[in-house]
Amino acid sequence: MQNARRRAGADTLQFGLSMSRPGSRRIAITARLEYPLPGLPEPGRLLEVADGVHWVRMPLPFALDHINLWLLRDGAGWVIVDSGFGNDATKKLWEAIFRDQLHGRPVHRVIVTHLHPDHLGLGAWLADRFKTDVWMTQAEFATAHVFWNTADGSLQQRQAEMFRRHGLDDSALSKVSAHPGAYRRAIPALPVTFRRLIGGDSVIIDGRAWRVVIGYGHSPEHAALYCEALGLMISGDMMLPKISTNVSVTPLEPEGNPLGLFLDSVKRFGDLPSDTLILPSHGQVFHGLHQRIEDLLAHHAERFALVAGACARPCTAAELLGQLFKRDLDAHQLSFAMGEAIAHLNYLMHAGQLQRTTDSNGRYRFARASA
Repeated sequence: MQNARRRAGADTLQFGLSMSRPGSRRIAITARLEYPLPGLPEPGRLLEVADGVHWVRMPLPFALDHINLWLLRDGAGWVIVDSGFGNDATKKLWEAIFRDQLHGRPVHRVIVTHLHPDHLGLGAWLADRFKTDVWMTQAEFATAHVFWNTADGSLQQRQAEMFRRHGLDDSALSKVSAHPGAYRRAIPALPVTFRRLIGGDSVIIDGRAWRVVIGYGHSPEHAALYCEALGLMISGDMMLPKISTNVSVTPLEPEGNPLGLFLDSVKRFGDLPSDTLILPSHGQVFHGLHQRIEDLLAHHAERFALVAGACARPCTAAELLGQLFKRDLDAHQLSFAMGEAIAHLNYLMHAGQLQRTTDSNGRYRFARASA
């Protein structure tokens, strides 16, 4: 069973598709974060966290072994926010919830925060079951279809070439390119149409307005949902209480600066009231949004300083792994770690603090920029 869990993780978590897995760093928790609920929901059961807002916890076949999903009362029916991983175990838990918890009331819509398999995995299945729509942002919908329709391994080949240029040797590359079609296996079907979420718009659920708050960097156009009337936000993977969200450079945009986008997004979350109750996709419901933002910014500032210091002489992303991640990395952890290392280097390069050159082997090396 343990080997099966590891294999599922290695198969699924390619291309930096997932959030904070073991490739990411745990951030020191400040005592200022508060966890107002006494416990966690049991499998197949709802736990009400606010009027009409219910927490569901589903298993994942990874080291990060759960995802939080949300059911919102909507008049005579329900709205589901995020769907869980696309496997039979999750389907069975949903079926138990439909039978025992929803009291025969229909699901009016399915909202998906972003394209990763633990969030979108059963989105199409749920929408088809209840003859309703999947609501998500346009960039997430389109990028999901790109990933899903490159099951031939071509995207993995591009990732391998990107990692090779950033210094990863052939032995390590063989570990991260062995499982083409992983995204499709994690998401049995994608919605072929969708209802578009746009940043700043409001979605009315049970008479209350839920404002769409867009975040970038972790995924192309991640949608969080903020309800002022209830004083809470469903934050998806953009705001987690104990681990840092994975932010990786992907083969679709190898010159990109996802960390710059992510940090700008995190700062904008600071416009919300400090006492907002945060409903994250992983970990526990918490208070302390502004403190958490400070932690995240400080964490990445520390990482930037570490990377800049390591680049006192030219180095590759692969050569940084031992300093950024103080443990052995398996195949899918290595993929995340490389994506994150490149993201930090690209950020500093875009900021003018590092310069990139190409050595005689065609590998990128980064060094401190000349004054």
